[in-house]
Amino acid sequence: MPPTPPTTPNPGEPLIRDRGDACPGALRLHAADDGRLARLRLPAGLLTARQVWVLATAAEVLGDGRVSVTSRGNVELRGLGEGCGAELAELLAPAGLLPSPTHERVRNVVASPAAGLDGLGGGDVQLWARELDALLCAREGTAALSGRFLFVLDDGRGDVAGLGGDVTLIAAGAWAAGDEGTAGSRASDGPADRAAPASRGGVGTQHPGTPGTDGPSARGADSPGEGAPGTDGPSARGADSPGEDGPRAPGADGPRRPGAYLRVGARVFRVAATDAPRAAVAAAEAFLVAAHGAGNGAWRVRELPEGHEPDLVGALARAGIAAEPVPPTEPPHGEPPAPGVLGETALHVLAPLGRLTAEQLRALAATGGEVRLTPWRGAVVTGFPDRTAAARRLRALDAYGLITDPDSPWAGVGACTGRPGCAKSLADVRADATPGRASGLPVHFSGCARRCGHPQGPHGTWVDVVATGEGAYLVDGVPTSRTSLTEAVATARTTARTTR
Repeated sequence: MPPTPPTTPNPGEPLIRDRGDACPGALRLHAADDGRLARLRLPAGLLTARQVWVLATAAEVLGDGRVSVTSRGNVELRGLGEGCGAELAELLAPAGLLPSPTHERVRNVVASPAAGLDGLGGGDVQLWARELDALLCAREGTAALSGRFLFVLDDGRGDVAGLGGDVTLIAAGAWAAGDEGTAGSRASDGPADRAAPASRGGVGTQHPGTPGTDGPSARGADSPGEGAPGTDGPSARGADSPGEDGPRAPGADGPRRPGAYLRVGARVFRVAATDAPRAAVAAAEAFLVAAHGAGNGAWRVRELPEGHEPDLVGALARAGIAAEPVPPTEPPHGEPPAPGVLGETALHVLAPLGRLTAEQLRALAATGGEVRLTPWRGAVVTGFPDRTAAARRLRALDAYGLITDPDSPWAGVGACTGRPGCAKSLADVRADATPGRASGLPVHFSGCARRCGHPQGPHGTWVDVVATGEGAYLVDGVPTSRTSLTEAVATARTTARTTR
């Protein structure tokens, strides 16, 4: 499987950009072949029933009658008219879907969608997401973040920790009373050891979403924040005393309470759970300072050149956040929740090829519960009194054409926009998409070599289907005609990982 094309034509050279942020939003529409495109950021994918109905109305009245769920759990409206921006804003704003016009493109927050619902994970990171969103919108400088900068909040189960966040928070659970609070004091005290048992994965072991990508739009970044980058010191303790949930000073008495790991690039810090959202914002602001000093137009943390790392120590200290550096470890990895009943009071379904009709949206909201759109292009619906009620509603949603069974061959099948919506696409990949004959590895159909929205993961963990011309594809690099796609995809999806 060919790798994702590099960000720059010459990946060995430092990245330098000389253009601003062209990433679409709800107010800045992108011109596509099928009309205007609006991308609406939904932190943690969270929607009230009323907001779901508003989106359905917007899709029907202004767009093509559908919404696309992105690999960040955001929503795209397609087929919009040339001059409908103001009318769209008038629909979205009263429903609370545009809390800050100046920050609407930087509210990129992915959170474990099953947090607090199924007994797994170490904390309800959905609460962190709400606080983080409010903090982002309240701080003037954070409006300078790129529309591609990503916050990831994992509740410890590892379902989203690997999605390539620029700033990642991982719930740490309760810290042991015997931990002396120094970096490296316990070999097992890294994020990887905090993962809860993985739930059954209905869409394959890798996540169907490129880290930091939401689709086939133009990319860019707003102007960087002001200031000069600082340097990290040997300690990351804030100037103020630790919060009651936070790290103890070395040698202090008493147990640790629930906390969080803050990951930025290769560096990891422990902070109090109550400080986690503020720590994430402080890290983002440190990135802006570093990007300004680097002068290369970096959109993401990984694009900063050597010697221009964010001053996380100083940023956390200035925010009054007590933090301890810990040895970096691999983040936890767990499966996405399978389609079906989730815990005792919720359910999870997938959108076929990541698209939801207005009718399907209203069906998701019919019971009045909270809806959480997921990075796997699905939806978690909450608020049922018991498993019986959730199972009954799951059967009803199956009748609307949603994927409700983890054994469905369509679970894990994704596709980019393709023709006729994207000018760069070489094929109508949604029409050509086939699951093969059974479920298996995730598979992604791409209209061109950019592979917009493809799953994360190395060769052998997902099936790469790329259009090369009229009626022709590459399936994991093997030339395949359209008429042979079903057999080729079926074989690729069911091939054992150990042989790929």
